[in-house]
Amino acid sequence: MSAAAELDLVAFSFFREFARCEYCLKAVGLLLGAPNKPQADWGTFAAEVTAVFDEPQSLEVSDAIQYYLTHPPKKQVFLDGVLSWSDTLPNCRSQAELVLLLVRRVRNNLFHGGKFNSHWFEPQRSEELLRGGLVILRAVVLSHYRVRDAYENRAE
Repeated sequence: MSAAAELDLVAFSFFREFARCEYCLKAVGLLLGAPNKPQADWGTFAAEVTAVFDEPQSLEVSDAIQYYLTHPPKKQVFLDGVLSWSDTLPNCRSQAELVLLLVRRVRNNLFHGGKFNSHWFEPQRSEELLRGGLVILRAVVLSHYRVRDAYENRAE
């Protein structure tokens, strides 16, 4: 399998995991927005899973968090009529909130075409962010009993 095909599979896995996680947040009532347009409340979720970031349970999780903090994904912006990238990090109340926001930024960059235009931009970095995002998403889901129950199809 080519490196690009392997990265395509990692991206698919990331999308699938992200969508599943976001559904689970909504399924357990971690919601924002109007009743007819519910959105996952990642901020409240971050506040409820801070232990994952304060005391990672494995080297894999610790490494993924550290990668996100030292190599954060950039945000695509439109500046002076040109698409470009901003290095500016958002102000967050906790490391958990920041890292989960950065995982969402990876999802947004990928989904909205910022990192892919028939070929991968910075494929090694993209793969690191996608794989790290998968590790982080799985760790936070498993750490939150209600979200974990929804994830494992045990939510009511």
